[in-house]
Amino acid sequence: MESGTFYVCRNINNRSGPRTQSRRQDEEKDRKQRGSRCLVLLTVCLGLICVVLLIFIIIITAERDLLKSYKNTAEELNQTINSLQDNYTDLMTEKDQLKNNFSSLSQKKLELETRVNDLTAEKGQLQRRVDSLSQEKLDLERKVTSLGEELKEKSKQDVLFMSSELKSWSDSRQYCRDRGADLVIINTEEKQRYISSFTQDRVWIGLSDIQNEGNMTWVDNSPLKQGFWYETEPNNQYGDEDCVELMPSAPILNNWNDLPCSAKQKGICEK
Repeated sequence: MESGTFYVCRNINNRSGPRTQSRRQDEEKDRKQRGSRCLVLLTVCLGLICVVLLIFIIIITAERDLLKSYKNTAEELNQTINSLQDNYTDLMTEKDQLKNNFSSLSQKKLELETRVNDLTAEKGQLQRRVDSLSQEKLDLERKVTSLGEELKEKSKQDVLFMSSELKSWSDSRQYCRDRGADLVIINTEEKQRYISSFTQDRVWIGLSDIQNEGNMTWVDNSPLKQGFWYETEPNNQYGDEDCVELMPSAPILNNWNDLPCSAKQKGICEK
């Protein structure tokens, strides 16, 4: 009875033994597979961590380089700003100088414009004066031409000659009368110019106040209407200057002088 029982239990153990070993093998195999998967997963995780760390290192390095570049750029910008500030200061100084120069030039411009206006007005006056003088010149030229023709015509009628000896006024007049003439009468500006133009010596003319002191009359008893006296003449110096001479050294239109009638000099005769 005991032997039978042992046998049964033994068979039972033998029947369950292979199944249990197989299960154990499967479990061990599963554990190995799970361990392999965990190892792979761990390896992948480590790889990812390495990649992340590498990326992080790259980012940090890039940021450091970027910060260094930003720092350099900032320094360059600061230098540029300082340079621009210096240039701005110089430009402002130059601007002030240019502004002062512009003000000075504007003032000079106004002065020059005023001067130009004055010169323009003066030019206009001078131009009008030139036009007036040109017209006077033309008038004088026509007058001279007319006088020349008149003198030529008159010279055909009147004959002038000069005494060759130095005589008193009365003797010079007598010299002229002995030759059918008398001392010259000068009653026009044209005749005064003509006689003064060829006379080189101080000569008597036919004018005196012998008959009436202070009243000059010509040798034909006609009164003096137009005189060509030298400055301050006649002055009747010493109270005995009653006869008149012509002085060629004085201006043509102002060369008469009263003189004592006894003075000795030539006379101009007119026939």
